Amino acid sequence: MTRDAVASDQLPPSGLPFSVAVRGGGLLFLSGQVAQNPATGELVDGDVAQQADQILRNIAATLAAIGKDLDDVIRVGVYLTDMSQFGAMNEVYRRHFAEPYPARTAIGVAALPLSAAVEMDVVVVG
Repeated sequence: MTRDAVASDQLPPSGLPFSVAVRGGGLLFLSGQVAQNPATGELVDGDVAQQADQILRNIAATLAAIGKDLDDVIRVGVYLTDMSQFGAMNEVYRRHFAEPYPARTAIGVAALPLSAAVEMDVVVVG
């Protein structure tokens, strides 16, 4: 199986040894995203809902750059530093995705890059 890295000018480069997205085996795997401002690379100010909204807008922009959209997402991983914020994240999530919703896992973690409150990764039909 070959794998092809996918880039988007809609997201700042990570500067780290990973691809923003990789396509292989009929699927597209988008690496975890925190709520970075695409223009500056800085974490956006705000609570978990504002961060979740920015993440999903960034993911949508990345997918649009390769001819996909959130309707093509089949799985989402959500990582929260405070599981009591699950409801706030879920309300934003509900506004971005339509039924049938993607499969999803939500995991509580101790910390995230840039001290973010939430991070998400997705798998997309390639």
